[in-house]
Amino acid sequence: MQANNPGLFVSVTMPGTAAGTGWFGTQLLDQAKSIGFTPNNFSIMPFDGGFNGGSSQVSALEALHGLLMSHMGWDSATAYSHEGFSGMNGKSDASEMFYTADFQTVYDYATSHGLGRFTFWSVNRDRACVGTTDNGVCSNVPQNDWDFTKFSVRFAGATPPQTTPTQPTTTPTTPGGGSCTAAEWDRTKVYVKDDVVKHNSHKFTAKWWTQGEEPGTTGEWGVWVDNGAC
Repeated sequence: MQANNPGLFVSVTMPGTAAGTGWFGTQLLDQAKSIGFTPNNFSIMPFDGGFNGGSSQVSALEALHGLLMSHMGWDSATAYSHEGFSGMNGKSDASEMFYTADFQTVYDYATSHGLGRFTFWSVNRDRACVGTTDNGVCSNVPQNDWDFTKFSVRFAGATPPQTTPTQPTTTPTTPGGGSCTAAEWDRTKVYVKDDVVKHNSHKFTAKWWTQGEEPGTTGEWGVWVDNGAC
């Protein structure tokens, strides 16, 4: 797949341990080396394994760095650039607690060492718990909405959300001679899932939160779905 699709971004995520990753992870690295497979990054999930805050996660990432050098034959800089972090925001299934301060610790490490990926599980629970402690819908730690997401967005070089996304107020317009009622896309507006806009005579539907991403330029896997002429 990688060979037949130049430019395809490939990320491989493995369990995280204090040693970087476990036996299955090192076997995966050896197999990748043997077949000449070089993904954009090997990420670990340093949670649900007795971790205690950001410092322990940084230690695991540094251990992974050593594994990438020894198993893949990379120098230090190459290993860092092919290394990724996939964290847990808030309370993990093993009752570990990860706060925004822990994300800051890992973020500082990732940016100062040139890691290739910084993400987390998961955006849909990136909010404080109100009236529930369901780990699937909230983080179970003190926070504002999107506090953890902002780290990933900053790492990607984009502008993080500043407030809770709200449904944009739009006034539908009907183009002359047609029946399309979608409002024109506005670069300054915040759009959320299922919002519909018109741009360059096409109708687009948002797949998730977005602001400033021009419809028709984000590709098949981007935020906007092209619904055809409008």
